[in-house]
Parts: sequence; C-alpha cells; structure tokens
Amino acid sequence: MQCRSIRPLCCALLLLGAAGLGAVQAAPIAEKTRIDLWPAAEASNGGDRVTERSQDPARPDRIVEDVRTPYLAMYAPARPNGKALLVVPGGGYARVVLDKEGTALIPAFVDAAGITLFVLRYRLPDRRHAEGPDAPLADAQRALRIIRARARDDGIDPARIGVMGFSAGGHVAARLATHPAPAYTPVDAIDRINGRPDFTLLIYPVISMHDGLAHAGSRDRLLAASDTPAEVALARLSPERHVDARMPPLFLLHAQDDPAVPVGNALAMHAAALAAGVPTSLHIFPTGGHGFGVRDAHGPLARWPLLALDWIDSLPPRP
Repeated sequence: MQCRSIRPLCCALLLLGAAGLGAVQAAPIAEKTRIDLWPAAEASNGGDRVTERSQDPARPDRIVEDVRTPYLAMYAPARPNGKALLVVPGGGYARVVLDKEGTALIPAFVDAAGITLFVLRYRLPDRRHAEGPDAPLADAQRALRIIRARARDDGIDPARIGVMGFSAGGHVAARLATHPAPAYTPVDAIDRINGRPDFTLLIYPVISMHDGLAHAGSRDRLLAASDTPAEVALARLSPERHVDARMPPLFLLHAQDDPAVPVGNALAMHAAALAAGVPTSLHIFPTGGHGFGVRDAHGPLARWPLLALDWIDSLPPRP
C-alpha cells in the first residue's frame, strides 16, 4: 500500500483497516488504569456479571450485566495528542458491550491517533438505583467530570474532551450533551466541575423514545425504571427534544438498513441540531446494519474512524 500522499495518521489507520481493526488487538486487552466513579461508601456490592461471548481469543466480546460498581477503564497512548474520548458502549440498556464498542477502538483511536480513551462501565436503568432511569446519565456526568479533573495529569487538554456513544450508549451520550443539570446529588468537589463534553459523536444512536423511532427494548427498560407517567418520562428521555445552542458540536453516523435502531433517530437529532444552530456532521451509509463498531464495518463504512478523527481534528478549542 502506497502512503506517500497520505498523512501518517491516515496511513496507519488504512493499514489497520486493511488488516481488520479488531484483528490487531490481543485478547483480552488488559485495562491499563481503572478509575472508580464514586467514593467507596457509594459503591454497591454484587452484580457485575461479565460474560465472554466470543470463541476467538483475538476478538474478545465481553458483556457485563447488572452493573453495580461503575468505573472507567483508561487507555493512554504512548504519545498523547491532548484529546480524550469518553466512550459509552451500547447494549440496549440490558448490558454493556465492553469490547466490540470499547476496547476494539484502541488501534485506531489510541495507538494510531494518540487520543486518550476512557471506556465507561455504567449502571443500567433500574429502580434499585437512586437515579432510576437516569443512573446511566449520572455515571456519564460523573465520569466526564473525573476526566476533566485529572486532565492535566493525564496529558489532556480539559477543553478537548469529547464523548462517543454507540446505540443505547449513544442515548446516554446524547443526554450528556443536552442535559447539563446534575442527574445525581453531588458528593464531592469534583461535582463542581463542568460535566458537559466539548464534542459529541453518536454512532447508530438510540435517540427518540416516541413511536416509529424508539428502540423498544431501550424504551421499555427506561420506563420500567421510572416513577413518572410514561408520557412525561418519554418526553424527558428523548434528547432531540432538548437540543439548544449550548450543545457541543455533533458527529452522527448511522446505516440506512439498521434493523434495530431506525436511521430516523440520527436524522431527528440532526434536524434538532440544525434548528438550534449546532455545528453538525451527518454520515448515513446505505448498508451496515446495527452494532458494526469497527470490527464489522466493511467497504466504505470501514473508513468511518477516519471520518470521525478528521472531524475531531477540525474542531476549534472551545472557549
């Protein structure tokens, strides 16, 4: 492959893509740094059932269910470029997909691009949590604040911290970008730090909770954890209804043939962002289905990490 005319980062990513992004990672990837979200007194015991779904040791595919102890897994590049991504994997609010939409991003985003990655293991909507349907949002807000609090020590510019969410994790990320009010009772000084991302990437995201667009499983689990009337809860939990000019720049990616989360979710978020004057980049591919991540993205769709990284590079620092 000739790379003379392509900047080194793009060349590295193309080579990774040619080999299969998922194939270059050893299995399973060890978490380099674990960062607990809440003080020890706030953590719950039990739960956190981890299952390995893959038979291929080179392509780990762990899921975790019944999360009780949320935390961040930090993956730092050898040469940090000053940018960070809070990654919120999907799982339909029934589980958290740790590798396919988490560690599989490391070759492109960490090793090649130099971004510091923080993969979020978040609590799922449940009445057992004080925040109910907002437990995932509470964990995401706390995670973003922790990343920003320690940014200088990790070689990160605190004004260049974004969030990337996949599927139901895209719903969490969209709410993080559109819901600045705290979703939990502050516990320490970290909670005085700005908890909003500087940029947002939503990959085949769950967005609307309304008929015709909603992902039924996600909606049902959110409603089951809510103690408010369904109509009120659905409006509150539909982030396209809460976009305003304060929302950070937005990158949207979806496949037109997605059988699980209709492409109309991304289109609804795009329309809301345009109406609010939010800088937005929309990428709709005709095929790709759902849950492709980086491992199962083929043809032109396999280049989506390049699109995302070029978009991140183009963003000016937020004031």
